[in-house]
Amino acid sequence: MPRALTIDFVSDIACPWCVIGLRGLEVALERVRELASAEFRFHPFELNPDMVPEGENIVEHIGRKYGSTPEQSAATRAMIRERAAALGFVMAMDDQSRIYNTFDAHRLLHWAGLEGRQHALKHALFAAYFTDGRNPGDRSVLLGAAQRAGLDGAAAAEVLDSNRYADAVRSEETLWRSRGIHAVPAIIIDGKYLISGGQPPEAFEQALRQIASQPDQG
Repeated sequence: MPRALTIDFVSDIACPWCVIGLRGLEVALERVRELASAEFRFHPFELNPDMVPEGENIVEHIGRKYGSTPEQSAATRAMIRERAAALGFVMAMDDQSRIYNTFDAHRLLHWAGLEGRQHALKHALFAAYFTDGRNPGDRSVLLGAAQRAGLDGAAAAEVLDSNRYADAVRSEETLWRSRGIHAVPAIIIDGKYLISGGQPPEAFEQALRQIASQPDQG
């Protein structure tokens, strides 16, 4: 019988490496399905908590934040697009793409976790932002993602139109920072094995096989 693992996935909607990490991990889990199964729990991390509602051009943002030239930024995006494509995900970012505030997306994800649709919503939000170029802080974009994830649209609207789960999201962000998580994706398996970054499926597969072979402490 496959060993049941718990995977805490700390990430941001606006993080391309989080897409690559999630898809790589999902591919790896499919490869080791005879050894292990997993329950995902997604946790919030904001790369740009102070981002203005209208967002910022990605080239300008990356240049200001990391000192990258436009050419370096373009080369990195091309590499990310290739990595994502190899995992079946379309990453359609270009020089005109924008970085947005993701706090409301994290509030919606928190609620989706209570509804049992968090994993589906995570994928819908990644697709809305990275594939379709939509603003994940926009109410209509969030509602569309919620409905594609199988969530009730009216209930999602109630969450977005209130301040519900804001304190819970901030508390979780504080908790994970206190545990030493300062970059994403951060993947914690069974509460004790940390894997950082958008690793390829092979790296995740190796780690999962090693973890699954350890004695289950219950």
